[in-house]
Amino acid sequence: MTLPPLSLRARIIALTAATAVLATVAVGYTVAAADGDGRSPESVAAPGLTLDNAPGLFHAARKGDVRSAPYSSSGTGAADGARSRNTGLSCDRFYASGRSAACIASHPGISQKTKVNVLDRELNTRRTVVVGGIPNRARVSPSGRLVAWTLFVSGDSYASSSFSTRTGILDTRTGYLVKNVETLQLYLEGRRYHAPDVNYWGITFADDDNRFYATVATKGKTYLVEGDIKTWKARTLRRNVECPSLSPDGTRIAFKKRVREGTRNPWRLHVLDLGTMRETPVAETRSVDDQAAWLDDSTLAYALPGRAKGTSDIWTVPADASAAGPNLLLSDASSPSMVVAGG
Repeated sequence: MTLPPLSLRARIIALTAATAVLATVAVGYTVAAADGDGRSPESVAAPGLTLDNAPGLFHAARKGDVRSAPYSSSGTGAADGARSRNTGLSCDRFYASGRSAACIASHPGISQKTKVNVLDRELNTRRTVVVGGIPNRARVSPSGRLVAWTLFVSGDSYASSSFSTRTGILDTRTGYLVKNVETLQLYLEGRRYHAPDVNYWGITFADDDNRFYATVATKGKTYLVEGDIKTWKARTLRRNVECPSLSPDGTRIAFKKRVREGTRNPWRLHVLDLGTMRETPVAETRSVDDQAAWLDDSTLAYALPGRAKGTSDIWTVPADASAAGPNLLLSDASSPSMVVAGG
């Protein structure tokens, strides 16, 4: 039997229905693809996510996704696997404080370069700096005015003797940029010092947006230095201090101390009292190769290698001589920084 030809109206209705079916199939395929890459529904970027509406423990997760997980210093902290929110950022290192955040990531190209994105409180990019090297450390001053980063320009491990770093500072208020702090006037144990092998890394800022602390290395030794941005000078305070991190109250510095030679488990996490210069090992006995972050005045967070190759987990430990051992905070995560609403 031959069917009569469809009217124009019928053809339009049929075409609309077919389009709706195809759209449904396309949506179904997209959802299936998202499930297939191992990302849970809550890992989808939350619209309008900012440092104010998602305070908590910000960190880099697998593939560099930056997320915020619930954390309360007065409670039990963040349970491993707690529901977290994705910022939509992808960073090798991330740190947030005050009114700013720093997202540093490898920049594609023939040579090894890093893109430093300086973000505002709404996580919008305010400025981008491209510098040579491999992403390693990132820090922001308590107010958010100053941003610092450290890159490997040769080598990829502090445990090796054949590495070189480059550390930069950006003043977000004035726009003044220092791509390499090695121009600092360095005073080593009280005397003006010059040497071609001087390396700085791991800056941490005081709350006056002027003083900072960092590691300086020369002639096979490492030192804690206190720097002054206005005078552009730095002086050594103590030997054998690496990757310092200043406590929120400004009285102590968490750092990794070399306790044995070689590349096998060389460091132990310590806390230095700046008033007495007395150092105390914390209860974490594993070798920590990270710049620890203070979650509050009594708790340190840091990354250790995870079970799978190339992964890491975030652990916490009391910042004193407490017998309380380390606790796993978040699996498959790194670059912890504590963010409070309105900070």
